[in-house]
Amino acid sequence: MKSQSKLSNLLDIKHLVKPFSSFVYEMYSPSQNKLGTVILGVMVAAQTLISIFWINVFSGLGDGYAFMVLFPYAYIVVSYASLLIFYRLKRTNYFTFTQLAMLLVMPFFMQWIIGGFAASSSIAIWGILSPVGALLLLGTRQSTAWFILFFMLTIISWLLNNTFAHYAPAIPERIRQLSFLVNVSGAATILYLVMRYFQSQTEKAMYALVIEQGKTDKLLLNILPKSIADRLKLSSDKIADLHESVTILFADIVGFTTLSAAMSPDDLVDILSDVFSRFDKLVEKHGVEKIKTIGDAYMVVSGAPEPRADHAIAIVKLALDMQKVLREMSKNGTGLMMRIGINSGPVVAGVIGSSKFSYDLWGDTVNMASRMESYGVPERIQVTQAAYELLKNDYKFEKREPLEVKGKGIVQSYLLIEEDIPVTSAIKQKTTMPA
Repeated sequence: MKSQSKLSNLLDIKHLVKPFSSFVYEMYSPSQNKLGTVILGVMVAAQTLISIFWINVFSGLGDGYAFMVLFPYAYIVVSYASLLIFYRLKRTNYFTFTQLAMLLVMPFFMQWIIGGFAASSSIAIWGILSPVGALLLLGTRQSTAWFILFFMLTIISWLLNNTFAHYAPAIPERIRQLSFLVNVSGAATILYLVMRYFQSQTEKAMYALVIEQGKTDKLLLNILPKSIADRLKLSSDKIADLHESVTILFADIVGFTTLSAAMSPDDLVDILSDVFSRFDKLVEKHGVEKIKTIGDAYMVVSGAPEPRADHAIAIVKLALDMQKVLREMSKNGTGLMMRIGINSGPVVAGVIGSSKFSYDLWGDTVNMASRMESYGVPERIQVTQAAYELLKNDYKFEKREPLEVKGKGIVQSYLLIEEDIPVTSAIKQKTTMPA
C-alpha cells in the first residue's frame, strides 16, 4: 500500500509539472496558434519573479510590513491555479483574461498599499505588461480596452497619490532605491525580451511565408507564362488576348505509338521526360513559350504572350535545335524522329479553368500548325505559306506539291532546307495524315 501511495504521489507531481514542461517546450518550438500563450507565459513568469522579490523585501522589514506581501502571494496562487485549470480544461480565453487582469491590477494595488508613486518606487509600471500582452495576444482592437484600463488606473493613482502617501509606512531609502532599479529595469527588460521574441517568431513566419510563396510562384510559372501569372496574382479578371501575329510549332515523335507498345511504363515515361526536358531548355534558351504537351506531341508559341517581331525566326531556330537534340539521342540507339509543323498568324490566347489553370491558344492558325505537323515528313520542318512569307529571306525552302488537308482543302506548304543535313527531295512525296 505504501509503495502504491508513493507511486500515486509521484504521478501527481508529474501531473503538476507537466503544464510547465509543456510551456518550456512551446517556448523553444512554438506553433503559430500557441505563440501568444508562450508570450503570456513569459510575462507571468517575470511577474512571479518580481512577486517573490517583493515578498522577500517586505518580509525582511519586520512584522509591520507583513500585510504588504498579501498581494504578491495572492498573485502567485491565483496565477498558477489558473494555469493548472487552463491545462486541464483547455480554456485559453479564461486563462488569458485571468492573467491579463492579474498583470494589470496587482502592481497598482501594491502601489496603493505601499503608499503611492514615491514610496512604492513606481511599482505600477509593471502594469504596462497587461496591455502589451493583450496587444500581442488579442490584437490591436481588443488591446485598446486593456490600455484604457491601465491609463485609468494610472490617473486614479495620480489623483489619490497624496492620500496613499499620507498612510505610507516608513520604507528605508536603500530599499526604495533598489525597488526603483528593479521596477524600471525589470519591466523594461521583460518588455524588450517579449517584443524581441515576438519579432523573431514573426521574422521566422515571414521567412517561411516567403519560401512557400517562392514555391507557389515556381509552380505557377511551370503552368503559366510569367506575365500571365503576374496578371493573375494582381487581378481575378478574365484573361483573353488577341495576338495579331505569332508563330506556332507542333512537334510529334514519329511512330511513337508503335514504339511505346514495346516499352515498359517506366521506360516510356523516362524517354518522354528526357526528350521534353531537353526541349524545355531549348524553349527557355530561345525565349519562346511552351504551351503544352499532348501525349508525345509538343506545342510552342512565339510572339505570345509577349509580342516580338522575330517570332517566326525564333521558332525556326528552336525547331532546328530540337532536330539536333533528337539526332544526338538517336546515336544512343533510340531511333527517334520527329515531324515538325509551323504556321504564323493571329490567335486568341487566354487562361481557362478555375482550379487547374491552363494557358492555351485558339484559332485557325493553331489548327493549321497542327495540320502541318500531321501532314509533315519525318525529320523535316514543314511550314505554311504564311510562315514561309516571314522566313523566305532568312532560310531556304523547297516547295512541296499542294496538300489536300482535311477541312482546309488544297494547301501549299514548304519544307525547310537544313544546310548541314543531306536532303532527299520531298516535293513529290505523298504524305497521309496519321490515324
